[in-house]
Amino acid sequence: MTVKPTEYSSKRRYAAVLALSSVLMSVGMPAVPQPKVQPQEGATITPNYKDADLGQIIQAVGEVTGKNFIIDPRVNAKVTMVSSTPMSPAAFYEAFLAVLQVYGYVAVPAGKVIKIVPNTDLRQLPANDLPNNVSSTSDEIVTQIVTLKNVSAAQLVPMLRPLVPPYGHLAAYPGGNMLIISDRASNVSRVVRIIERMDESGDEPIEVIPLHNAGAADVVRIVNSLNQGAAAEAGGAIIKVVADERTNSILLTGERSARLRLKALIFNMDTPVASGGDIQVRYLRYADAEKIADKLKGQATASAKAQGGPPVAAPAPGGGTSNVDASVTIWADVATNALIITAPPKIMKSLMGVIDKLDIRRAQVQVEAIIVEVDVNKSSNLGVQWLLFGQGNSTVPAGIINLPGTGTSIVDLATAVLGVTQGTTSTTTTSVPGVVGTPTISGNTVGTGATVAVGRVVNNGVSFAALIQALRSDGSSNIISTPSLITMNNEEAEVKVTQEIPLITGSFSNTTQAVGGTTSPFQTIQREEVGTILKVTPHINEGNSVQLKIEQEDSAPGAKLTDSADISTNKRSIKTTVLVEDGGIIVLGGLISDTVTESEDRVPGLGAIPIIGNLFKSRSGSRQKKNLVVFIRPRIMRDADATESASEAAYNDVRRSQQNLNGGHVTLLPGQKQPVVPAIPPGIALPPPPAPSETNAQGARPNPQFTAPLPPVPQPDAAPKP
Repeated sequence: MTVKPTEYSSKRRYAAVLALSSVLMSVGMPAVPQPKVQPQEGATITPNYKDADLGQIIQAVGEVTGKNFIIDPRVNAKVTMVSSTPMSPAAFYEAFLAVLQVYGYVAVPAGKVIKIVPNTDLRQLPANDLPNNVSSTSDEIVTQIVTLKNVSAAQLVPMLRPLVPPYGHLAAYPGGNMLIISDRASNVSRVVRIIERMDESGDEPIEVIPLHNAGAADVVRIVNSLNQGAAAEAGGAIIKVVADERTNSILLTGERSARLRLKALIFNMDTPVASGGDIQVRYLRYADAEKIADKLKGQATASAKAQGGPPVAAPAPGGGTSNVDASVTIWADVATNALIITAPPKIMKSLMGVIDKLDIRRAQVQVEAIIVEVDVNKSSNLGVQWLLFGQGNSTVPAGIINLPGTGTSIVDLATAVLGVTQGTTSTTTTSVPGVVGTPTISGNTVGTGATVAVGRVVNNGVSFAALIQALRSDGSSNIISTPSLITMNNEEAEVKVTQEIPLITGSFSNTTQAVGGTTSPFQTIQREEVGTILKVTPHINEGNSVQLKIEQEDSAPGAKLTDSADISTNKRSIKTTVLVEDGGIIVLGGLISDTVTESEDRVPGLGAIPIIGNLFKSRSGSRQKKNLVVFIRPRIMRDADATESASEAAYNDVRRSQQNLNGGHVTLLPGQKQPVVPAIPPGIALPPPPAPSETNAQGARPNPQFTAPLPPVPQPDAAPKP
């Protein structure tokens, strides 16, 4: 250690004492007692130790400062202390206390002596209790009591505990709202300054914040919910928020920075609702208010249950809704297609979001059915019939060969020409050398095709007659029907091009048995539609595909069947569900049939004779080939432009057909013109549709125009000749 005293005598005295102590301690001999040396005023010390025993430093401090020390046997350490500037004795003592703190020891005053003990015994030893001034740099042990005015002492203990070392002491006295701190003076001073900053909230006044738009109770409920988390982290409530419903105001008190934060939040919440508060009138653009109101009631009921609110208004007897114990009411005004909704803000927002997604422009689908029917019919008939009379004037036929054929039978011809019938007599005799074609006898048509009658009628001898009939018929039909319609997505549509035909379903005759009895016959008639019927329900899938639920029927009156009360009806119908791309053509189904029928009637024995046997037989043959195919072609019209384009094209086609009819003139009425629909005025622009709140997924993709021609219809093969 280097000593630089201001006086030469002091320098020699300090040096001698320190040198003697060092020598005696190095050889293990007790130091020679020296008289007490009083520190000289103005003396400075520059201590430099390297791996020196702590006891040497304690002895040197005692000699320099004049303090007496009692050293605990557990005090033992090798200390290195380096200083480059001179120190006063007081500063040297403060540096000595810092050395003790570093090595885990503490100097505790006890009367006129100072105890050097490990700091683990600090709590059980007396300290400098309640000093007037606590040094912010000293490492001496002090005990201080701090009285709090605004903050709870128990709430501060968990926050301040990490600032006090384990050997220190920190406790709260709830009765007096005090904190007891025992630690080194520098740390106690720091903790006291922190407590003073924290104990300032009670000085702030209570603020009254009037609200103009929001409800005080609702705002306080939200603010307290938000403030609970911050209060829990701080170990208790740091700010108080109370609602005064009479004046619709909020009372706010607490720490200044927290109050400023909550005031800004309250002012932001106290803003007018842009949509009109708890009651709103929503005008719908596309949806039906009356239909959507019932669905929204179910949605509001679910939202109210989820929030734990009162039930939604239920329908009241006699119409309308009951508002008893209900926070949500929804009803529709049909005249303006509007919804009137009363609901809390949260439920109102969810309902408006649902309406935004439902009240959108729905895509439309144009569906065109193509019904193609091609029929080819070929038939032929060839037959010979014979009639043989007996001798004399007898008109009773002796024999008849009456084979099935076309037209009038041989018996009818004999009755009309000869005046004879089977089982009767007549004196009429007429010679018929031959009849060719389809002559009319007694007002009746003899037959169709080529009909030839030959024979000989005599008074005495054998009379005979022969009827030869031949017929060949060819027929074909080519029918194309294209019913079309436009409908909304997911909406069923139906088009009918039919006529109602009366069908007799029954008859009754009621006869009165009185004098001059009367008869009252009547018939029951049922009308049935025949024609083309198309019923379609489209569903647009993601992308450009369309799912079609189709019911298609094509019917027509038929011929009257044998033993039937009335005519028959021919029906072709298809009921199916298909998936087709936008603008594409798909075949729904159909019928392709090819029927060949051949028959032969002949007289046994005679009909089997070669060549001659053809005179005793009747042959017929027919072939019917039918192709019936149904196609469907949908086209999605997502916006007003596509709808206008399709309507304009059909409109112009009809107008051109009217203009081209007889050159636009009436044939037999000079100066008169055919009626024509007016031309579409040029420059008509449709107003743009209102943009929905969110992009509609259905309208996100363009609509390709269909330009491909129809596929060729398969033609039936030519029927072979019979």
